[in-house]
Order: sequence, then C-alpha cells, then structure tokens
Amino acid sequence: MHLVSTADILKRIRRIEIMTRNVVNEIFAGEYHSSFRGQGLEFSEVREYQAGDNYRDIDWNVSARLGFPYIKKYRETRELSVVFIVDISGSQFFGTQTALKKERIAEIVATLAFSAVANGDRCALIMYSDRLEKFLPARKGRNRALEILREILYHEPLGKGSSLKGACEYAGKILKKRSVVFLISDFIDSGYEKAMGILARKHDLIAMQVLDESELELPRAGVLRLQDPETGRIQYVNSGSETLRNAYRAKVELQQKALAENLKAMTCDYLLFRNSESYVKTLRRFFLARSRRSQR
Repeated sequence: MHLVSTADILKRIRRIEIMTRNVVNEIFAGEYHSSFRGQGLEFSEVREYQAGDNYRDIDWNVSARLGFPYIKKYRETRELSVVFIVDISGSQFFGTQTALKKERIAEIVATLAFSAVANGDRCALIMYSDRLEKFLPARKGRNRALEILREILYHEPLGKGSSLKGACEYAGKILKKRSVVFLISDFIDSGYEKAMGILARKHDLIAMQVLDESELELPRAGVLRLQDPETGRIQYVNSGSETLRNAYRAKVELQQKALAENLKAMTCDYLLFRNSESYVKTLRRFFLARSRRSQR
C-alpha cells in the first residue's frame, strides 16, 4: 500500500477545492440555485389583497379583524439535502487518458458539493463497492464538502466488486426526507433496476455515468492484456482487428442505449461523462436544461 503524507493529502484536496470553487463562482453560482427547487413552502407574511391575487390565498381571520382583504404570502424553503452515492469499486481505479475515473468523480462531486455549500444546502455521502464502504450524514458547510472529497480520493475500499442494488436499497432505508441524489458510477453492473426505480420515485435522482474512452471504444494498440479490476480475470485481445473493434463498439452502443432507456423509464436525469472531455461543459448543459424545465 502506498502511504501518502498528511501534507500531500491536504495539498491535493486544497488544489481541487480551489479549482472547483473557481468553477462554482464563475459559472454555477446561479445555475445550481435555479436548477433545484426547495422542499416546500413556508409562511412569509400577510399583505393587502391586490387586483390579480388568487382569492384562495385570502387570510379570512386577518381580513375580518382589519376590515379589508389580506392574503397570505409564502416563500420556497430553499434548504436541500444533497446526497452523493459514489461507486468506489475496483473499476473506478482505471483510466487511460488524463485521470483515473475515481479522480474525475472527485472533481465532479467537489464542484457539486461546493455549489451546494454556496447555496446553504446540506451534503451527505454514501460510498459503496459490493458492500457499504462509508456513510457521512447530511451536514452543512465547507468542512463537510472537504470531508467528502477526502473520502473519495483516499478511502481504501474493502470490496472490489460493485452492487448498485445494495447502494440504492441502503439509500432508500436511511433517507427519510426527499433529497437530491447524485448517483455516480460507471454502471457496469446488473440487477439494480428495481431498487433504483424505487429510489427515483421517492427522491430527485440524477444518474451520472463516468467512463474512460477505452471503455466506449477499443483503442487500436495491438495485442492488449486486459484485467478486470473487480474480478481479476485476465484476457488477451488483438485490438488491431477492425472486426473486433467494430463488434466491441456495437456491443457498447447497445448497452448504452439500454441504460439510457432504463433511466428514462425511471424518470431520472442521466448524464454521461467521458473521461477525456470537460466535465464542466457536461454539468453546465445539465444545469441549463434543469433550469429551463423548472421555469415551465
């Protein structure tokens, strides 16, 4: 096991914090706020009735006492519980481009977590492999966001496999109030659809798939020694074969299409992050689409 000094850990976390907070301040400050609604309405004040007001909002007790119609005004309760369900299985320790998938996930979560902090929302973390790896309950503030980032970067998972089903079932049990749930995984798993569908009905679920380019399209690099990071199984393939690369691409396209259709049926949002592309652009498209949708 490679030991990392506390100074190195703090330096790396600080670097990501500065980078992602700059993104939040420059791009996402208003877009995050307008993308997610609060959890309900709370009483704000009463004021005199004006032409065009809804008569259903009239406060009859106050109106009778003052001899003039008054209406109740409400405001949206903005505070949200934002929950990150993060896949920390063996397949996240893979990457052939600019970063490991785990490192890209850390940047995405950091950006979302600091957006939540700037909005006064609470953040929680559920990390899983083929078992529950870590749970941090929802709390406000920068320290919670930094703690989440540290766990994603440096937690040593006990399991190598992946159980999306188990993660969704656990989240369903512990999340009592409706929350915004970001489920971040490569979705290289099966048998999770029912549990995820139940979670999507109770919460605002956003499925975020992070994949390396080589998982979407086999690179042309001669004979490759491939090892499954979750099972340890080794296989040799000749990536120089155009037939093999085309077959691989066709299989992945079918899998991606099936995933998108399943998530659409669950009525949850779906984002694909390619490891070689800017996650900021993907997030911004998502925020803009959510914001437009919420204003309809």
